[in-house]
Amino acid sequence: RNRTMITINCAAIPATLLASELFGHEKGAFTGALTKRPGRFREAEGSTLFLDEIGDMPLELQPALLRAIEANRITPLGSDREIEVDYRLLAATNRSLLNEVEAGHFRQDLYYRLNVIAIEIPPLRERVDDILPLARHFLAQQKTDNKRLSRAAAQSLEAYRWPGNVRELANAIERARLLSQTAVILPEHLPPVVRAP
Repeated sequence: RNRTMITINCAAIPATLLASELFGHEKGAFTGALTKRPGRFREAEGSTLFLDEIGDMPLELQPALLRAIEANRITPLGSDREIEVDYRLLAATNRSLLNEVEAGHFRQDLYYRLNVIAIEIPPLRERVDDILPLARHFLAQQKTDNKRLSRAAAQSLEAYRWPGNVRELANAIERARLLSQTAVILPEHLPPVVRAP
């Protein structure tokens, strides 16, 4: 817990490079592999590996991930030697992995291997009491301007459905902070969809 968590976004890396990012590679393993690379599993040794957007992981890479999780061993690309790894694994997704399994887009055995302790986080629209504390938190991250929400802006935030969840809220607050020329954020500083009746 005292070590840095290693994070990788499975949706942000092309499928052809994701295996190298996760498991590492040897020099010359593929075109452009000019140096040896340890990979995220080895970087997370004694720490936590967080696989964000695991539901977007390519199906062809899932057996290698399942093997790594079950055996605590990885094989870097271009190597025939397995390496033992010791890490804690966290995974997140905005998809229903069970639906992805039923559709044939996610391996059932990998789903059950990952689903040891599931933490369901309801969408922001179902957690209205969290909207203003989160908005104030995002404002507080910019210590230089000390901006605050007007009552009307706060009401607009609470009335909106937030289909983009916390990321959308963070962006809306950043926009409002930048557009406000005073210390008070008004509804007109919010994105039009947020302030619409």
